[in-house]
Amino acid sequence: IAPNRKKRAKTQDGRPLRRYRRRWKVERLFAWLQNFRRLVVRYEFHAENFLAMAQLGCIMILLRLIMR
Repeated sequence: IAPNRKKRAKTQDGRPLRRYRRRWKVERLFAWLQNFRRLVVRYEFHAENFLAMAQLGCIMILLRLIMR
């Protein structure tokens, strides 16, 4: 969601909002997880199996980052 710059309120302590930096990291992870068809289509019937596949996808992403 793009913030409206005219109506953007500053924080009380004057520091910029930091949640957008963290949100970008989460959105990037979701984009990387979209490369795994099993997570996009959701073949798994049980939630535990889907969670296991999501964890496996995160592990594979971390391994790719480490192997660079």
